[in-house]
Amino acid sequence: MNRVQIDRWPAPGRRAAVLCGAALVALALLPLLGSASLVDKLTTLFIYMLLAATWNLMAGYAGLVSVGQQAFFGLGGYFALRLVDGGLSAYPALLAGAAGAALVAWGMSFYVLRLKDGEFAIATWVVAEAIRILVMLDPLIQGETGVSLIVLNAVEPELRRNLGYWFALAALAVIAVAMFVLLRSAVGGAARALGDDDEAAASLGVNVLRTRQAIYVLAALGSALAGVAWLASAITFLPRTNFGVQWTVLMLFMVLVGGLRSFEGPFIGALLLFVLQETVGDFGVWYLAGLGVAAVVFALFLPEGLWGALHRRTGFVFLPTGVRLRPPPDSPADPLPVSLSTPRRTSP
Repeated sequence: MNRVQIDRWPAPGRRAAVLCGAALVALALLPLLGSASLVDKLTTLFIYMLLAATWNLMAGYAGLVSVGQQAFFGLGGYFALRLVDGGLSAYPALLAGAAGAALVAWGMSFYVLRLKDGEFAIATWVVAEAIRILVMLDPLIQGETGVSLIVLNAVEPELRRNLGYWFALAALAVIAVAMFVLLRSAVGGAARALGDDDEAAASLGVNVLRTRQAIYVLAALGSALAGVAWLASAITFLPRTNFGVQWTVLMLFMVLVGGLRSFEGPFIGALLLFVLQETVGDFGVWYLAGLGVAAVVFALFLPEGLWGALHRRTGFVFLPTGVRLRPPPDSPADPLPVSLSTPRRTSP
């Protein structure tokens, strides 16, 4: 009996590569032409995209629903402050701080990744709160008062703004490329298998802990880079803000709306959140309630998100990361590729 063939999506075409490269160059040159307000807003957008993409890497692909990624967002900034206090220059300290947070994530992974589902989610939140409390006990942070990265005040304001913008853009580009390469590798395939059924994947020889460690540490590095980019932009470090659970809530919203388990979806969700903040963010609690309602509506009626719905209707894939199914060679049906990295509804 003929069976459905499974093969990997081909690498992105030249057009996709050219479009991504052109967009990156245009964004890199924008501070030379755009206003200060535009640069600040786009820096925030890059941070949102970084957070959304890395949370989707964990929850969407590897099935690791974390409620504690704010731990690494805050730790990156905290380590940077500590390194600057120890005499290191500001921008190298930002990079080293993010790397330090990723190292902490690697150590934590030996414990938290042995937990499953709800236990994992609760444990990540508890650990994040414990880390926040420990950081607040550091005299440098001054408890709830927080501290500022004062050395950045010595940098000319326009230059500091542009450097923060380029830092956030470079971090987003590097993490996005790393995620794309990883998801197209054997580790990415193993992560998707674990997200579907970890016991079945383990029975087929997938190294559960090592695979999830790779995903978890890369996601933590992305969150930490977002945290230090936020610190470089805001200058001030406030424990309840930098370690606030609201960051994970925003990640959840962006991924649900944009498209869980799709590479492009989180970027769409981040852009939508950014637009909503700019247009209706002044409504305060009603704005937050609206975000919650929108997330519930998407979870119930459009679980694949905006990008997933587009893919389901058109079959369009811009940056393919998964595998696809093909009918047998002698099948009369036209081959309609299906990305296993994007959930699809099937008729009962």
